[in-house]
Amino acid sequence: MRILKNCKFYAFVFLLVTCFGCNDFLDREPLDKITDQYYFNSASDLEAYVINLYDEFPNIRDQWNLGPAITGDDHSDNQAKTNAEQKYWVIDFWKVPENENRNNSEKEWNFFSIRKLNYFFEHVLPKKEAKQLTGDESEVNHYIGEAYFLRAYVYFKRLKNFGDFPIVTKVLEDKKEYLVAMSKRSPRNEVARFILKDLDEAINLLSDNPPGSKNRITRNAALLFKSRVALFEATFETYHKGTPRIPGSPAWPGATKDYHKGYTVDIEKEISFFIDEALKASKEVADKITLTPNNKVLNPVFGQKTGWNPYFEMFAQDDLSGVSEVIMWRQFNNALSNTHRTSTYIFSGGNLGFTRNYIETFLMENGLPIYANGSGYTGDATIEQTLHNRDYRMQLFVVAENTRRDVMIKDDSPLAYFGLPYILEKAENRIPTGYHVRKGLTYEASSTAGGHQQQTTGFIVFRGVEAYLNYIEASCLKNNGLSIDGTAQQYWKAIRERAGIDSDFNKTIAATDLDKEKDWAVYSGENKVSSLMYNIRRERRCEFIAEGMRWDDLKRWRALDMVKNYIIEGFNLWDEQAAKYKSIIEPGTAGKTPNVSAKSASKYIRPYQIIKENNNLYNGYTWSKANYLLPIRIENIRITAANPSDLSTSPIYQNPYWPLEPNKGALE
Repeated sequence: MRILKNCKFYAFVFLLVTCFGCNDFLDREPLDKITDQYYFNSASDLEAYVINLYDEFPNIRDQWNLGPAITGDDHSDNQAKTNAEQKYWVIDFWKVPENENRNNSEKEWNFFSIRKLNYFFEHVLPKKEAKQLTGDESEVNHYIGEAYFLRAYVYFKRLKNFGDFPIVTKVLEDKKEYLVAMSKRSPRNEVARFILKDLDEAINLLSDNPPGSKNRITRNAALLFKSRVALFEATFETYHKGTPRIPGSPAWPGATKDYHKGYTVDIEKEISFFIDEALKASKEVADKITLTPNNKVLNPVFGQKTGWNPYFEMFAQDDLSGVSEVIMWRQFNNALSNTHRTSTYIFSGGNLGFTRNYIETFLMENGLPIYANGSGYTGDATIEQTLHNRDYRMQLFVVAENTRRDVMIKDDSPLAYFGLPYILEKAENRIPTGYHVRKGLTYEASSTAGGHQQQTTGFIVFRGVEAYLNYIEASCLKNNGLSIDGTAQQYWKAIRERAGIDSDFNKTIAATDLDKEKDWAVYSGENKVSSLMYNIRRERRCEFIAEGMRWDDLKRWRALDMVKNYIIEGFNLWDEQAAKYKSIIEPGTAGKTPNVSAKSASKYIRPYQIIKENNNLYNGYTWSKANYLLPIRIENIRITAANPSDLSTSPIYQNPYWPLEPNKGALE
């Protein structure tokens, strides 16, 4: 491949170097020779090129094989680890980086994948127009549709992380002045519209039965993703309106640049546009799929590895091709050494646990909150008691003392059940809150799950219930949080029936006291939302248990402004459970290092209040308003500045509340 004369500039500004990564397909010949002589001539060429970009999707093999879906809610109000991510919750801990390193999240200001996709379009679309591509026309269309989807997917990551972002639709020339000009950030609403436009192109081209079936991107996947993007932007603009994060708002940093001089936008019209797009796309998907049934069986019996509850096993079976609710999934194969160990890590604790806040959000089977009169809630002295008569999603996907651990050990053996939570084990096996995640556990590996057996259970990328939830929320948003239409009511009842709770959501709304709800999503900014909107948010939170959706929701809802000195708690340790452990050590015990929080602080275990010294989180989580968007690395700004000693001469402006200085914290 050609070596660029100004490679450093090219890499740091747009990271648009010609290197496509280490794969045989792209490393065999110089890029121009590959294109002209060997590739982009047939449907199979397009397929081979596009499949290399599937790494953009979450991969269950990431993060010590536990996967970004299961761990994606960590450090939120849903899940906690033994050690919290301090940059989110300690004021002035997160610093604006000067350079990229492999550990900082700000490295996503790059264009590697965008360039690969633009390169594809520049070479493929003219050949398609000239009818020079061989192979089945429907397959050619499908693979071009996949490329449009993937560019939209990549851009959505940038939208979530940075808001305003440069829209680049072609391979850029290696000329500094040109690259600087192209680094101008487009307002976030225009970026979102660009994403939807790409998705519309994808929807027009994609098949719902491509080669590879639902292991590949399908038309339904594009529609569902379109509803996600549109809802994200509609809600972000609604709840962040008036802050510097929204184009045209007071103190919007884009207004400091000449290229945005005089920029105005009717944000209400933008919001209305995105709501309508979310409604249309989500309904088309929702009306095609059926929800996987839940037969309310909570445990398999001795010798029963599979076939005991379809809903539980949707997250723990090898083949998801026949599951209507699953719109896209990743397959694993032992013969190809393509496996993971998710169930093994869940089985042994996995260094994560649900929070008390999350557990108390789930309703009773009768549809009432736990605090409501007549709810039937009997307390939380044990986890089994906590789960009793609750939402079946909670009963299925949270481990209790009597939850089946191994189906190959007879019922009368204590080893057949999980028993007490693993709160004292080494970090990798610990459940820091005591509330053990069960979603993704498979009993196929029973008797060997603790022995690091490899698993081949499928990993869900998209599932159809999201279309139901997206429609419900968009309907409520369209009606100013006060009502939902008949279609939304139908979808909501179906979700609640599957969850094993009373389908009368109005009963829940009437019994909801927002002052008693600990859920952060009671708020958007400093204001409480309506009881209807809150219960729609509650439904979403409970449905996507351990699926990595919580952070995006909290940010788009602006639900973090009120988080200050918030103490993370777990299960009730001190009423009954502590006496059952042999090595509990409280703070203050002479000559011994504590391993649990003090009973005097709370009867609920507090994973970040065990030792006070050198503990920035001892007094809880505090949110910084800068954290809704990532800071942009100073290197990116400096290298595009007309005067490198004056960063304001760069067309790239820093995100709100972040300084134009390296190694400095947020401006609050």
